[in-house]
Amino acid sequence: MPASAPGATLRGFQPRDVPVVSHIVAESLHEHYDSSLYFSLSQQWPSGFLIAADPSGTPVGFLLGVTQIEGEARILMFAVERNWRTRGVGTALMNEFLERCRVRGMRRATLEVRVSNVSAIRFYTRFRFGVTDLLRGYYSDGESGYQMARDLR
Repeated sequence: MPASAPGATLRGFQPRDVPVVSHIVAESLHEHYDSSLYFSLSQQWPSGFLIAADPSGTPVGFLLGVTQIEGEARILMFAVERNWRTRGVGTALMNEFLERCRVRGMRRATLEVRVSNVSAIRFYTRFRFGVTDLLRGYYSDGESGYQMARDLR
């Protein structure tokens, strides 16, 4: 069983999570995706899609990882509901994801983050991610992003 954060338990994605995950994405990431995207991405690497759920089973955060390049994991989406931030939920999700990457033999992990999201950049830096590239106009609203990566060996 995956680790947990105080008040939340980590588990795999379930189709019934889509409405709440969609809401967290809209609120935290300022993006809107068709719900079918979550289903199709969950099929790509089921154990890479982690949900942090409150005691009632409702998602309060998630990390969606995919593998598009051999030996490399990519964090496609990662967010924690505002009221659950700074309570260890993000740390638990990241630790569990990185462990799953190691078990699967991944050599590297990457992600993208808005240049304005200073708290997320600081969080990723604590996990040894470093900026590898500036992605101009990367987000749907035109904001640029940083690509960040870390070695998993």
